[in-house]
Amino acid sequence: MNKSESIKEIATALNKAQAEMSGAQKKSANPFFKSKYANLEEIINCVKTPFANNGLSYMQWPIASDGYAGVETIIMHISGEWISSELSLKCSKNDPQGMGSAITYARRYSLQSAAGVPSEDDDGNGATRPMQQPSYIIPQNKQEARQVEPRRQLVNKQQSDELTNLARTKKLTVAQVNPIFSAYGINKFEQVAADKFIEIKNKLGAM
Repeated sequence: MNKSESIKEIATALNKAQAEMSGAQKKSANPFFKSKYANLEEIINCVKTPFANNGLSYMQWPIASDGYAGVETIIMHISGEWISSELSLKCSKNDPQGMGSAITYARRYSLQSAAGVPSEDDDGNGATRPMQQPSYIIPQNKQEARQVEPRRQLVNKQQSDELTNLARTKKLTVAQVNPIFSAYGINKFEQVAADKFIEIKNKLGAM
């Protein structure tokens, strides 16, 4: 963490602002961990008015280096005092999508931590622990099976378990796996098309 020479005024202002903040409501769904979490918009809504009432503001600057991306979060006070900190996450892929995902996660976690916004963030907990084995869902009838996957054959249970175990062995986080799920229009390994099994396996192996 970096800071101005004195933080007396900003510390007092943060103390008052935090007393005004409500807890961040977990309204967004994480389909992979089947949990709710407070998204970036919710965190911003929590700090916006308390910060303004107490002479505080913030900025977040994107940063990137060697396959990592994130933000530097700076909290400022009208007195000129400031505190800042950087948070970088490993990109799931070294492309704009992977960098954008890492920056979004970093913005949310960094602002919530720096401002002291209270929230039990299930999505954050999931992003810092190895993935768990998802349940295997078998369609109950032909109509349900067609709704899940109308025109392609899906991987079998052994193949989906192989993908899950590979991700767990490499200790991949939800932040790293979600871009793959998004790219293939799925939210669990059981929904991988059989003809995409090797392709996705190779992607996971290269992470």
